[in-house]
Amino acid sequence: MTIKDIARLSGVGVTTVSRVLNDHPDVSEETRRRVLAVVEEQNFQPNTNARHLKQQTSASIAIIVKGTMNMLFADLVERCQQLLQEAERDAAVYYLDEDDNEVAYAVRLCRERKPLGILFLGGDLEFFQAQFGHITVPCVLLTNSARELDFPNLSSLTTDDGEAAYQVVRYLAGQGHRHIGVLGGNWSCTQISYRRVQGCQRAFDELGLPFEARLCEPCRYSLPDAYDTTKRLLARCPELTALFCISDVMAIGAIRAIRDLGRRVPEDISVVGYDGIPLSQFSLPRLTTVRQDIQQLARQGVDLLLDNLQRPRPPVHSVVPFQLIPGESVAPPRTPAAH
Repeated sequence: MTIKDIARLSGVGVTTVSRVLNDHPDVSEETRRRVLAVVEEQNFQPNTNARHLKQQTSASIAIIVKGTMNMLFADLVERCQQLLQEAERDAAVYYLDEDDNEVAYAVRLCRERKPLGILFLGGDLEFFQAQFGHITVPCVLLTNSARELDFPNLSSLTTDDGEAAYQVVRYLAGQGHRHIGVLGGNWSCTQISYRRVQGCQRAFDELGLPFEARLCEPCRYSLPDAYDTTKRLLARCPELTALFCISDVMAIGAIRAIRDLGRRVPEDISVVGYDGIPLSQFSLPRLTTVRQDIQQLARQGVDLLLDNLQRPRPPVHSVVPFQLIPGESVAPPRTPAAH
């Protein structure tokens, strides 16, 4: 009985069986149960010696993706894989839920798979502070800054999230909006979304606009969660004329919710997203958004990691420029609010 036999009997590919046997997270529970049922029925015993030898001789770069529905990371993964392939480096991608502990997973990965280095796509700095000291291979964190952590083997690249959010609120205010809501994210001070909320607050304070907890609603990076959360926020704050969503995925879910509530974008309520994913330019209406430079994030991140594989260097912490891209989803409020 071989792994190919298990694949044939369970109706999945050999790669999928391998992922199940090696406890990868990126396999559906239904598929996992089906494969394990065949393994138990056939009393299959994996060749752990061969597997261990393979780990020792074919180490690759690990890409750990925090969140399974973040479309920005889908584009970023694709670009990083392409760059690593051009450099003749193998890459293994691991998807985690956005609430999972990516550093604890990386520690286990280093022990069991022995990657040469790790690219983290997204990350909670609280997890890094607590456990990253157990990781010794070169690592790069993309889309969050690890500058304050001061680990010798951890570099980071990010966008200035606070400044970008600040500019979004200023832009909406410049269009005449005075009742602006904020949708999305985990507001822990170690999360990316917290810096975006801080940028919003700075703009609100400067403009003399109210920034109350009732105007803000945390939300996961997913279309259905953004849809439900938008309905909840607008039921509580029907006076809102603009909504800043801290990801494009949330913005697209929000637009659908607004339409289903019988309101129009941008005639009744303006919407701004964040990330600049390709889908944002094909949504109806075309989304106003903050575009992160995926090409630079991927190129600089991969270059940093590969350089450190050749020769350890001091960590680098850089900020990649962003652009506020006007679209069709923002317009002045129909009746100007009183100042």
